[in-house]
Amino acid sequence: MTPLLLAVDMTGHPSHWMTWQEAISLETLGKVSYAFGNHEFTFRGGTNRATGRVSRITLKSILVLRGRSPFEHRRRYMHLTNTALFRRDRYMCAYCGRVTRTELTRDHIVPYSRGGKDSWMNCCAACVSCNMHKGSRLLEELGWKLLYVPYTPNHQEGLILQNRNILQDQMDLLSSMVPGHSRINRSAAPS
Repeated sequence: MTPLLLAVDMTGHPSHWMTWQEAISLETLGKVSYAFGNHEFTFRGGTNRATGRVSRITLKSILVLRGRSPFEHRRRYMHLTNTALFRRDRYMCAYCGRVTRTELTRDHIVPYSRGGKDSWMNCCAACVSCNMHKGSRLLEELGWKLLYVPYTPNHQEGLILQNRNILQDQMDLLSSMVPGHSRINRSAAPS
């Protein structure tokens, strides 16, 4: 199975993940300026009836696209999903510190019923028992404190959170653009 390829715009900023099929389309349309990275993938096409030659395209793991990125708008905002939230919080309950991959829920620090929003800054990973015990109460009412501070991931963190199978050269590029305070920056490799 071929991993996702990382698309980078002409300014050097990673823009989005591509399947190998999308990458081949962009390459054949001349929309790839150049490619780099330590990993190469060669794809075999059909056989030319006239010459008998088999078509082949070799792609690297990071592709620099010509022109402006059609995904430029994504750089401003990372969508909040449970998968991305749990990866941001490193699968740790924000209340008891329990680490689990199977029994996590999205908790709203200030509950909806109390005017809380569904946002990166108001959400954290919580184990089922802590979330049920908390219910619609505020942390102050329970005497609880968060074990870590929620934050909104930047675009590069968002790309890391979206892909579970990041190649090392892709991770090196992305993590070089992640702020120092990020919990992602503290892990050596993606989970």
